[in-house]
Amino acid sequence: QVQLVESGGGLVQPGGSLRLSCAASGSIFRINIMGWYRQAPGKEREFVATITSGGNIYYADSVKGRFTISRDNAKNTVYLQMNSLKPEDTAVYYCKIVDTRPYTYWGQGTQVTVSS
Repeated sequence: QVQLVESGGGLVQPGGSLRLSCAASGSIFRINIMGWYRQAPGKEREFVATITSGGNIYYADSVKGRFTISRDNAKNTVYLQMNSLKPEDTAVYYCKIVDTRPYTYWGQGTQVTVSS
């Protein structure tokens, strides 16, 4: 059993910053891809960013230049630094981990609200 625990969400004003964390624990196999997705009210879940075990990084166009994804393999943790936040970034953010078998795991989600 693998558990993903997310933290770092909250309420922030437009232009502000937040840093999300997602730590994996339990019976972890070799982690390949770590990433973040988000789902706004009334919308489908969408891709935000991913980072592979080889260090390849991909971002959605909507967050390029504002968000930075990183990972700490020793801690089985992925981070999302979010700067210059906009109201349209408001969503529940989910982390996703894919191991090499490949099995996929999702976090429970953390709310990010950007509002003045």
